[in-house]
Amino acid sequence: MPDRETIPSAPAPEVSERAAALPQDALRIASGYAFTGPALHLGALLWDGQCLPDAQIRVPLAMLNRHGLVAGATGTGKTKTLQLIAEQLSAQGVPVFLADVKGDLSGIAAPGRQDARVEGRAADVHQSWTATGFPAEYYALGGIGRGIPVRATVTGFGPVLLSKVLRLNRTQEQSLALIFHYADSKGLELIDLKDLRAVVTFLTSDEGRPELKTIGGLSAATAGVILRSLTAFEAQGASDFFGEPEFDTSELLRTGDDGRGTVSVLELSAVQDRPQLFSTFLMWLLADLFHDLPELGDVDKPRLVFFLDEAHLLFDDASEAFLESITQTVRLIRSKGVGVFFVTQTPKDVPADVLAQLGNRVQHALRAFTPDDQKALNATVKTFPKSPYDLEEVLTNLGTGEAVVTVLSEKGAPTPVAATRLRAPESLMGPLGQDALERAVAESPLYERYAQAVDRESAYERLERGRGAKGPDEMRDAAPRESRESGAEERPSAVEQVVGSGVFQSLARSVWTQIGREITRSLFGTARRPGRRRR
Repeated sequence: MPDRETIPSAPAPEVSERAAALPQDALRIASGYAFTGPALHLGALLWDGQCLPDAQIRVPLAMLNRHGLVAGATGTGKTKTLQLIAEQLSAQGVPVFLADVKGDLSGIAAPGRQDARVEGRAADVHQSWTATGFPAEYYALGGIGRGIPVRATVTGFGPVLLSKVLRLNRTQEQSLALIFHYADSKGLELIDLKDLRAVVTFLTSDEGRPELKTIGGLSAATAGVILRSLTAFEAQGASDFFGEPEFDTSELLRTGDDGRGTVSVLELSAVQDRPQLFSTFLMWLLADLFHDLPELGDVDKPRLVFFLDEAHLLFDDASEAFLESITQTVRLIRSKGVGVFFVTQTPKDVPADVLAQLGNRVQHALRAFTPDDQKALNATVKTFPKSPYDLEEVLTNLGTGEAVVTVLSEKGAPTPVAATRLRAPESLMGPLGQDALERAVAESPLYERYAQAVDRESAYERLERGRGAKGPDEMRDAAPRESRESGAEERPSAVEQVVGSGVFQSLARSVWTQIGREITRSLFGTARRPGRRRR
């Protein structure tokens, strides 16, 4: 791909000759962004009410796995900032994941339209603007909306994330974890919500109650809460999100034939009335990546940059275990080459332990119309390093497409705070046309793999067939005859010997593995299956 002015591959000078004539404080700020390695261009410095295009504000490519925050009031330009960063990452060969809550990021695949506003912005910041589209894949949760369906199995989703979605308290969360442990150990695959309902119902029946006695049991009251929460969850249409084929998150790591990183756009506009669900699903995607990716240490460029929009929804009413898991995931996933950007309105929406790990900050304007707004503004100002700006005044007077920036330098130290006029995205700033979007989805090589839902035999069917048996060990007698009369000599597997469950007979026919399912659980309780592709 040819070199472009917006994404230089050659080392940048320390400070241009014209920049040397800047006011002393402005020059000091500009010097903090004069990196020698590959960097993304954010825009030009704002100082004393003027845009100074010779003072370019950039972020080192190698530092984008150190996580970040894009914040600001509604309508201040956060979405366009995501698009600007995503474009340049893609051009550098870095895949990007974008949660598209409002449905207006799909245009990243199409060249932008040049108009007076774009021309004016480009001239202000000395941007050589070229209309450019970028390789993109479009996804939709459970196939609700226009995109390749993204589904998770209940087992893969895990008890911690599911507890968050079901709004369970700590005791109920622990009971749900016990249910998952039982299902794991007995080879009862929880593919969809009816599987989970079947296992909960079995464990509170006369037949199933003894199964958990030695490890604490499951009270009827707690089981009732879980079942009622599942009913309410299903009433919201959640059944569409759980099932097979389960999405393989390694798809998010793809690059195009031209070496550019694929931008994965997850459309959420069709489910934006269920924010608790989609925000937790985003965390599942990240947790699944964390579980599967190998350690890389420090890298020249990220393996993936992941943008979590409406991030405050992740933390609303979150349990202590959930918050601890997010904190650990963010802390540890950096060494796997993945950068995470939280997108929200104010830094106070993000817990302090998570905020402390976000090295790159793009803060758009904040409004102070109420006492609560003023408190949020004061708290935001305190999260920035000392600077010559009156940040309280600057943050309330920034225009659309302007932001206060501080990032990590190539040495890992915070750069000076810089009020910045941001560059204009070069792709279409708005949604892709419906026909073009549907065509892109249908022509994707992933469509055939994930489009059609599959409902194979799992916990629900096995428990229904085994109804009346004394326990899971006797369910083998109720299994289909062909699973026992395959013509080969029946030999118990190592897993069967350990667990002692005949259920593993039918698991031998699973699409995942021929001797059953080896389940390990990560920080979020998400499960990894053997044979998952790694990239």
